[in-house]
Amino acid sequence: MHKQYTSVSPTDDITVRTENGPRPKKYRYIRKEGNCNVVFRHVPEEWLLFVTDIFTTLVEIRWRVMFLIFALSYILSWLFFGILFWVIALAHGDIQDHNTDPCVYEVRSFTAAFLFSLETQTTIGYGFRGMSENCMIAIIVVTVQDVISCFIDTFVIGIVVAKMASARKRAQTVGFSNCAVINLRDGFLCLSWRVGDFRRHHLVEGRACAQIVYSTVHATGKIDVTYEDLVIQQKDIVLVTPTTVFHRIEPSSPLYDMSLVDLRNADFELVASFTYTDDSTGMLHQSRTSYTTAEILWGHLFQEMIRVSRRNYRVDYTLFNHTAKVLVPEVSAEEYEIKKQLRLSPRHSPRHSPRSSPRHSPRSSSRNSPRSSPRPSPRSQHHENLLKPPTVTVELVNDSQTGSTDSTSQADDKHRDTLALPNDLTSSEI
Repeated sequence: MHKQYTSVSPTDDITVRTENGPRPKKYRYIRKEGNCNVVFRHVPEEWLLFVTDIFTTLVEIRWRVMFLIFALSYILSWLFFGILFWVIALAHGDIQDHNTDPCVYEVRSFTAAFLFSLETQTTIGYGFRGMSENCMIAIIVVTVQDVISCFIDTFVIGIVVAKMASARKRAQTVGFSNCAVINLRDGFLCLSWRVGDFRRHHLVEGRACAQIVYSTVHATGKIDVTYEDLVIQQKDIVLVTPTTVFHRIEPSSPLYDMSLVDLRNADFELVASFTYTDDSTGMLHQSRTSYTTAEILWGHLFQEMIRVSRRNYRVDYTLFNHTAKVLVPEVSAEEYEIKKQLRLSPRHSPRHSPRSSPRHSPRSSSRNSPRSSPRPSPRSQHHENLLKPPTVTVELVNDSQTGSTDSTSQADDKHRDTLALPNDLTSSEI
């Protein structure tokens, strides 16, 4: 039996069928490149707001629209003053009578008046057309045109420089990893992601922040957007080399009671931002990105991309988004802490009833009784092995070796990262 397939458009609303039923596709609150996925409609006096702040409006518009506006500003100014000079020549009688002393030399038609306006505003000065002392009104018009041309030039240069030095362009050179990971760090479950600067110039006063964004749609159609801040360890970063930003999942974290299954069924968005100052321009910039629950990988670890040689540090950006699987318990951080406390707590011997055992002193029973320290069951040993954090070893590379190294290649076994795993775990358990 043949199946029928229908084509869909990227803009269509698509529903994904899960175990709990169809789940509508949700769009990002913050796009992956950092732009806000928000559109404003029916803003009161929208055009008036744009005209009032015309400088910011021209900086934010696209380059082709800006070039069109600037070209029209010059052409319309030349045309406007050309019409004025032509009207002055027509009123003075320079067009009908060529023997009179003109207001403007060699301006006997509209084309000549337009060329004189262009030459005056651009200060070309061919020496063929020029002002005379016969008409004071023409001298006033030339003076006004020169002042207006200075304002137009200043405005155009300021807009172009501000647009070229825009913070959005600099923010594109600071990137985040494609995914976030959850793994063990110092015995705690941590959520982490990478941030790196792709330019050689260092940044000044970098600060990392993160928020959990929840968007709840009620049955009445009302949408509530709520935010929860995440506590970042070492939020002040000097971004010389790519850095891993991590959040420790503690009791104050909104992810504290969330396991792997809960994460896959959750509906939130992790918004990460990095605010910094560029040392070249001294301007403040901010780069943003977002991670959905599908982009948060549980039980993964970012591969090491920094190699130490004898003379310098080498950063391999081909490994910027690469992760490796590690052993991480699939339970929540809350349950993981409880299991750690149970594993570290002392185990007491069970009490015996008077009928089943003879009476003797507790001191002698604690010394002689073989049941005072029961052996752990295989199931408890299995849980203890799952709670052990992975170890990552980074070795020194020689300076004579060049090029990027791959942790999975067989030729680079000497310098690859190694993960220590428990011996009693099979591949199916991992």
